[in-house]
Amino acid sequence: MPRVQAGEVQLGWREWGRGDITVVFIHGNLASKDWIELAAPLFPSGLRVVGIDWRGCGDSDRPEPAPDYANYSMKQHAEDMLAALDTLNIAYCHLATHSTGGIIAARMLLMQPQRFGRVFALDPVTPLGMAFDADQIGLFRAMMASKELTRSVMATAASSLFVPESMAPNMIPRFRPGLEDIEVFFDRIVEQTFGVSEGVWIGTPVNLTRERQSRELERRMAEIRHPHLVLWGERDGWIPLADLRAMAEAMPDCRLVIVPGIGHSMNLELPALYAGYFGAWFGGLAAYPSF
Repeated sequence: MPRVQAGEVQLGWREWGRGDITVVFIHGNLASKDWIELAAPLFPSGLRVVGIDWRGCGDSDRPEPAPDYANYSMKQHAEDMLAALDTLNIAYCHLATHSTGGIIAARMLLMQPQRFGRVFALDPVTPLGMAFDADQIGLFRAMMASKELTRSVMATAASSLFVPESMAPNMIPRFRPGLEDIEVFFDRIVEQTFGVSEGVWIGTPVNLTRERQSRELERRMAEIRHPHLVLWGERDGWIPLADLRAMAEAMPDCRLVIVPGIGHSMNLELPALYAGYFGAWFGGLAAYPSF
């Protein structure tokens, strides 16, 4: 995969489609640009979709984490993404985000608001951040050493793919019948997590907790005037609906849609539905709209 210089690091990236409208995909924690791979062939023509890996993920460099994980902060990821856009000569684009990619995008929008148009946010971590206690951070450490545990936890991020009874504690999640292609893909992205830096495994929950405690971005939500379409799967056990409602109320142009029967990752669970929302939000836009 190609890589792009972004300040002190090189980040993995790939693109789908050709067109005058550029959408940049910012993935979530323990993930990669590949998380839209199943949906991308269904995106409308006229879109160029660029996925970029965080530092520490996918095909990107993995700097040694600082003792306080400051070099894996949400601000650092945002700065990396902006530097990558500079190198790729992307002067103006729209954003698509998933999970923790949402708060990274919020920082990007506040740093360079004129550079971005619309935002399509799937189950995003909001500008409020998230709070993780010592036990929850300990779970991430345990996942680093156990593929079985990682697979079970990641299954909760795509819960509609699995037989509900198999999601009980101490059970091995079992795919619903007829999902062979998605099952192969899911197993591949689980394998990807074991190449992820500790700066992401542990740094993400640590830094999201700092965001929650500082309330810096929470106080600035009204400044984010970019049109947002926010989707939340009603079976999402990771992102509190109350946070999304607070975001939708505070931001001037933000609509929240609750999607039944879906968990945290529509891009994996129902790629065609994800592509439909994606195309409806971005398809047919002018290359450089003003708002």
